[in-house]
Amino acid sequence: MSVETGSPSEAGAPWGAPPLAAQRGFLGLGTRRRVLVPGISEVRGPAASMRRDALFRRGLALADVGAIVGAFLLTLVLSPRSLQLTWASALEIPILLIAAKMTGLYDRDETLLRKTTLDEAPRLFQLATLCTVIAWLAGGAVFQGGIGRQSALILWIVLVGLLIISRSVARVIALAIAPTERCLFIGDEMSAATIRSKLECGGGVKASVVAHLDLDKVAPWSTDSFSESRLAEIRDLAQTLDVHRAIIAPRSADAGEMLNLVRTLKAVGVRVSVLPRLLEVVGSSVEFDDLHGVTVMGVRRFDLTRSSARFKRVFDLIGASLGLLAVSPLLICLAIAIKLDSRGPVFFRQQRVGRHGKRFHMLKFRTMVPEAESMKDSLRHRNEAMEGLFKIAEDPRVTRVGRLLRRSALDELPQLWNIVLGEMSLVGPRPLVIEEDQRIEGWHRRRLELMPGMTGPWQILGPARVPLREMVAIDYLYVANWSPWSDIKILLRTVPHVVGRRGL
Repeated sequence: MSVETGSPSEAGAPWGAPPLAAQRGFLGLGTRRRVLVPGISEVRGPAASMRRDALFRRGLALADVGAIVGAFLLTLVLSPRSLQLTWASALEIPILLIAAKMTGLYDRDETLLRKTTLDEAPRLFQLATLCTVIAWLAGGAVFQGGIGRQSALILWIVLVGLLIISRSVARVIALAIAPTERCLFIGDEMSAATIRSKLECGGGVKASVVAHLDLDKVAPWSTDSFSESRLAEIRDLAQTLDVHRAIIAPRSADAGEMLNLVRTLKAVGVRVSVLPRLLEVVGSSVEFDDLHGVTVMGVRRFDLTRSSARFKRVFDLIGASLGLLAVSPLLICLAIAIKLDSRGPVFFRQQRVGRHGKRFHMLKFRTMVPEAESMKDSLRHRNEAMEGLFKIAEDPRVTRVGRLLRRSALDELPQLWNIVLGEMSLVGPRPLVIEEDQRIEGWHRRRLELMPGMTGPWQILGPARVPLREMVAIDYLYVANWSPWSDIKILLRTVPHVVGRRGL
C-alpha cells in the first residue's frame, strides 16, 4: 500500500473517527498498491524505518571493515621497508568498530534526512589516528618487527582515505537499495512546499512528503499525558500510512505543545526532524552548555576573530598562488582560443560588490560577444532565474568557446588573481553585481562581513535554482557558521559540480 495526497478540502476529519476512515479523511489521503522492496518494505511504518536504518548501519560497518583491511594491505605494499602482518592485527577491526560506535558514527544516519560522509570526516580522522597509534605503540604485535614513522604515516593517510571513500560508496548503495523515506509534514503550507522542493534535490537524500498536516490538526497528539490507547492509535496511523519520519515546522508560541508532540511521535517509533526557526539566525555553530541540569545554547560571535581572518587569508593566498602556477599553461591556451574564436578582449571585467560594500572588478574569461550588455534588455523575457538574477540556459550571446568554458567552469579561473590581490576569497558569499546588491536589505547585508568567494554555499546548490532571497540567507548563515573545515568541505563539494559539468 502507498499513500497519495488528496485535495486539501478532504483533510480535517475529527479525531476519534473509525481508524482507517479517520486516517484517510483526517490527512486527505488515498491509498493504492505499490511494489515492496523485499526484506525492507514489507514491514510498514516505524518498523520499516528501523529496518531502513539498520541497512545503513550494516553497510557502514562493512565499509569500515573493508577500509581497515585495505589500509593494512596497502601499507604492506607502499611501505619503504618490508613488513608482515601478525594474527593480532585482526584485533584492530573490533577496536575500529567499537570506537566508531562510541563516537556515534553508526547512529547518525537515522536522525538525518541527508546522508553525507564529508560532515563526519573530522571524526574519521580521529578514528584513523587511534588505529594508527595503536598499531605503532603495539610494536611487533601488529606488524612483525614494528612499524616505523613513515609506514605509520602511510597507514594513517590510506586509512583516512579509505574510510571516507568506502563510507561514501556504502551510503550510495544503501540509498539505492533502501525504499524512499516517507515523511509526514506537520506545519504551514509554505514550509511544506519548501521541504518538498529540497527533498527533490537528491544529493544524499531519498525521501518524500506523503502527507501534510496543519499544526491545528494535531492537538490530540500534543497533550502532556501518556495514554497507551492514544499511542496505539497513533502507531496504527503511522503503520497504515507507512510513515517513517515526521518533519515538524513549529510556531513560536506553542513550545510546550511541540515538546509533547515530539515525545508522542518518538514514543511510537516515528523518526522526528524539526525545523527550528532560531537556527535561521544563529546557524548551526552553537555550543550546548549544561548548566546544572538546564541546557543553555551558546551562540558564537558573528564576525571572525583576528586569528581566524588571518588564517583564512593565508589559506586563500597559498591556494590561489599554487592554483595559478598549476593552471598557467591552461590559461595561456584558453586565452589564445578566445582570441581566435571572436573579436574582443580575452578577459571580462565586471564591477561587483565586495567586503563591507567595497566595489571591485571581478575577472572572468570572456564568454559572450562584446555587445552582450546592450542585448540584455531585449532578452529579459527569456530570463529563467528568479528575484533579480539573470540567467538563460541557451543564451544567444555566448560564443562557441564561451559555451565550453561555462560548462566546464573554466571561465572562472582568472578570479584566482582577484584572490591574490585580496579582493576575493576561495570560499565566501557570492559576489553580487551592483543591481543585485541594492536589493539586499536588513540583516542579510551582514553577508558582506567576509570576502566574496570564487565558490561558496550557493554554488554547490546550483545558483540558477536558488532565488536571490534564499541565496543571501544561505550566505548569511555561512558567515555565521564559518570555520576552516566549512571552507574545505565547500571546496571538496565544488569538485563534483565542476566535474559533472553543472557550471558555476
